[in-house]
Amino acid sequence: MKLGVCWYPEQWPEALWASDVQRMAALGLSFVRIGEFAWSRIEPEPGQLDWAWLDRVVELAHGAGIEVVMGTPTATPPKWLVDAHPEIMARSRDGQVRGFGSRRHYCFASEVYLEQAKRITALMAERYGQHPAIVAWQTDNEYGCHDTVVSTSDAAKAAFRHWLAARYGDVQALNAAWGLAFWAQEYRSFAEVDAPFGTVTESHPAHRQDWQRFSSSMVERFNAAQVAVLRAASPGRDIIHNFMGLFTEFDHFAVGRQLDVATWDSYPIGFLWQGPFTAADKARYLRTGHPDLTAFHHSLYRACGQGRWWVIEQQPGPVNWAAWNPAPAKGAIELWGWEALAQDAERMSWFRWRQAPTGQEAMHAGLNRPDNQPAAAWPEVQALAAGIASLGPLPPRGQSDVALMFDYDSVWAVQSQPQGRDQDALATAMAWHTAARRLGLSVDIVPPDCDLAGYRLVLLPAQVFVETALAARLAAAGGAVIAGPRTGSKTRDFAIPAGLPPDGLKLLIDVTVVRVESLPPGIALAAGNAGLVSGWMEDVEAGAGTDTRLALDDGRGLWFAQGRAHYLAGQVDDGLLRRVVGDVAAAAGLLPRDLGPDVRLERRGDLNFLFNYGPQPVPIGHDLLIGVSPVPPAGVAIWKDKAQ
Repeated sequence: MKLGVCWYPEQWPEALWASDVQRMAALGLSFVRIGEFAWSRIEPEPGQLDWAWLDRVVELAHGAGIEVVMGTPTATPPKWLVDAHPEIMARSRDGQVRGFGSRRHYCFASEVYLEQAKRITALMAERYGQHPAIVAWQTDNEYGCHDTVVSTSDAAKAAFRHWLAARYGDVQALNAAWGLAFWAQEYRSFAEVDAPFGTVTESHPAHRQDWQRFSSSMVERFNAAQVAVLRAASPGRDIIHNFMGLFTEFDHFAVGRQLDVATWDSYPIGFLWQGPFTAADKARYLRTGHPDLTAFHHSLYRACGQGRWWVIEQQPGPVNWAAWNPAPAKGAIELWGWEALAQDAERMSWFRWRQAPTGQEAMHAGLNRPDNQPAAAWPEVQALAAGIASLGPLPPRGQSDVALMFDYDSVWAVQSQPQGRDQDALATAMAWHTAARRLGLSVDIVPPDCDLAGYRLVLLPAQVFVETALAARLAAAGGAVIAGPRTGSKTRDFAIPAGLPPDGLKLLIDVTVVRVESLPPGIALAAGNAGLVSGWMEDVEAGAGTDTRLALDDGRGLWFAQGRAHYLAGQVDDGLLRRVVGDVAAAAGLLPRDLGPDVRLERRGDLNFLFNYGPQPVPIGHDLLIGVSPVPPAGVAIWKDKAQ
């Protein structure tokens, strides 16, 4: 795994640049990401291009043996462009212009901005596309950050109508698909369809679902346009985008298919405050982040990149953008690096080289302080670089024990019609991921169209759409299947299936969901001493060939099984979820064992990695290549399997 850093030379005196790259190389860094916020310096006036400073930056990096990942600067259109074309700006759900003064101030649906983005991308690719220092291009920066996927601009509304016409053909088909006879919502033409916001009460859920699908398609279109320019002008270089954590507003699998490598921005402590974690977890993992949050995203973006992935931004210290911004524990920065390596990351870079003294991110730590002295992360970066070098060539990671299916369309479906205020498909998927990892099982997050061959166990925590084709692939794969509540609960037109849920999954297990209820916080249903259900419960009728493995105290079935297929009719507590996953995994030939809340294991070939996210040392009995026993808090241990 190569190590690098995000570098912003345009924000600093040129007198620092040469020493910057020399110090990077001495630290063990071998690449930089540059350029993604530099449009106003590259083109300070319309059509007036200043390449000289960026030429010198690229040459300095190249001379020091530092590879360059060049970012296209389209996340920050300059003021002159916004003033010349105010129509490029997005509008919020309530119609307010999202103006200049921060970043991401553009609408994905704007044809004017799309052409401007292609123009600046082409100019950069023409200038640097064949330079030997350039090893990769990053498109834009963090698509959708600051809630910028959805826009209600005139351009977005017009594009949505075209999207609907292409999807449905004629407006009567749209009326039928959405069921618009309800409340007399029928349209006479696509031109009458507006954005699904600002209605008296909730807008039609099928309308909201399609608006999110459309908005995602605009991100795909915008990215594809830049990718086409870069592939033509700079062949042989990887094209990447930096996805975010806890973010589901567009289909990352679809964008990932356009790229060579999926990358993401990993901020374990920053995301702790945004994630679906208890107050106790936030206190326990204050300085390390949750034990499964980072691993969830590593696996997700490995899938988005079809096996190729990087961490392009890694947290080096306190960030500036969370509700609270604690400093990492001693060892945490090194731990996060080893965890990325264990999950087969090709590269990892820290954000940023030097803490900025001004601007919105002035409180965000870097590898250097604002006075250019090494920050607290520096020795951990040195230790990680030395440790990686000591291990030498590493074996590939290989396929995991468990596949966890994740579907952006299903996430949006729960958002479009939650039926319970706290329903959250991403949180559900993360809870199931934690259950499997705590049991010592390795997990691959996979899209619904993934090849499932070879997995002993497939988890469907929140797969709202289950057509017969998906069910057939699940059956053909041969592994055990556990499906959670809401599985197969909608058709793609956002109707309740004619045969009732779980729709296509009935090919595997003969159950029918006849009624659902959502439960407010503080209300729980008991299943004897086995555990509790909260949030969501379904009334299920089971066929003659289906066993009821566990029932609620009120008599309703909770855990149903038929052959290798299992259905959970309620949202169960963490302990009961681990029991179900553990029992099914053991029956499938896996070896689950409860590691406790703090310790996690990963395997990469014959190498074993142990990560201690907890506050107490963990004794282990192995001959260690990296680390010591007992493994300290925020510590890592690596050992090799003994030869047989």
